[in-house]
Amino acid sequence: MITAMINILSKIFTGRLAIIRLLMLTSAILLFLMGLAMIYAAGNPARSEQQADPNQAQQAVQDTYENKPDAQSPLAFVWKRQIIYAIAGILAFLCVNLIDYRRLGAVSYWLYAGVLILLTVLVLDIKFNFPFVPVVKGARRWIRIGSFVQIQPSEFCKIAYILALAWYLRFRSNYRTIRGLIGPFALTVLAMILILLEPDLGTVLLMMPILFSMLFVAGARVRHLLLVMALAVLVSPLLWHFMEDYQRMRISCVLLQNEKIFNIVKKNPRIAKVLVGDPDKLRTWKRNEGYQLIHSKQAIASGGLTGYGFAKGPYNQYNYLPERHNDFVFAMVAHQWGLVGCGLVLVLYVVIFAGGLEIAYVNTDPFGRLAAVGIVAMFAVEVIVNISMTLGLTPITGLTLPFVSYGGSSLLGSFIALGLLNNIGRIRPFSVAGKPFEYAEQ
Repeated sequence: MITAMINILSKIFTGRLAIIRLLMLTSAILLFLMGLAMIYAAGNPARSEQQADPNQAQQAVQDTYENKPDAQSPLAFVWKRQIIYAIAGILAFLCVNLIDYRRLGAVSYWLYAGVLILLTVLVLDIKFNFPFVPVVKGARRWIRIGSFVQIQPSEFCKIAYILALAWYLRFRSNYRTIRGLIGPFALTVLAMILILLEPDLGTVLLMMPILFSMLFVAGARVRHLLLVMALAVLVSPLLWHFMEDYQRMRISCVLLQNEKIFNIVKKNPRIAKVLVGDPDKLRTWKRNEGYQLIHSKQAIASGGLTGYGFAKGPYNQYNYLPERHNDFVFAMVAHQWGLVGCGLVLVLYVVIFAGGLEIAYVNTDPFGRLAAVGIVAMFAVEVIVNISMTLGLTPITGLTLPFVSYGGSSLLGSFIALGLLNNIGRIRPFSVAGKPFEYAEQ
């Protein structure tokens, strides 16, 4: 048994691009450990003299909300669940590497179809109210299995979509025409619609950058991609009217941070009507819709160069920032470890991005190269969007930070994606054809 395990591990972690792949896995594990520390600290803050006197602490922070010390925080034990999720993720990483990644390509359409069926079940719950689909804050994103296990199909949809799209594009050249782009876009929009109905705006925003990245590497004409992007910009004002009020306010809050824009909106009722609906929201948006955004920025700014220290600081000891263990975990990294901690997180992600791109570059298999590019694009967009929303640069979307944020489906999906990169990197495909993606100009 032990000998068999050693042989399997030796096969997975040796061979082609071994150093790069080990660096990527090491970076992912370090990111997980940093995230685990933040999750633990969120539910088990360090005790301080300031925290011993809640009234004095509240008065010092000058907050209008009731923020009591989390002496019995509901987050106190979630770090243990995160460890279980990580074990499952590592096992999934190993399992993905037990077979040749090209076999996954052959069944990628079926995998994608299976995930789409799960997404359809979530949408149908709006009418049928299935007992295994919990409604959390008005969203139907999870399917409950038993008493303790919940899966989020949209997390696995990203991976299945990348595999299916890579398999579709691998030997085609018709997407170098506008008509040829219909297939890839149809494959993408189908999942986007189902995910948007959950609703899960973060995952929806993720899929188009993945599509454009893979099309670009596959050889699609840049002018065609720019044309599609221009059309999307022109159509976007129409989508504004189909958004829910809270979705529009998330976008508006990003604009209202700017004092000049806020004053313009305040003086023009028509603009205020479009952006916030009820003009009274201009007076209360910082305490309501913009609460997380404002406090996220304050948590980051207060961390300074080195931060307050592990499990310390007002934003860790008091519940000023909801979802600080999940969507806003990067803000807590900055709060506790400052600019130094943030820099370390970014360096670890750069290692993963650079390694993934190197794997794609040296791979001569069209399917493997496209899948690697899609996975790197997925990770990159998740990181950029999550960090940008904590800084107030983009709307709050609920997109998690890979390997760092709390969540079983997110962590499991990230390790599966990393396992696919490792699989693609270690296998040298044999090909008698010319190099892929080198088509003559048409």
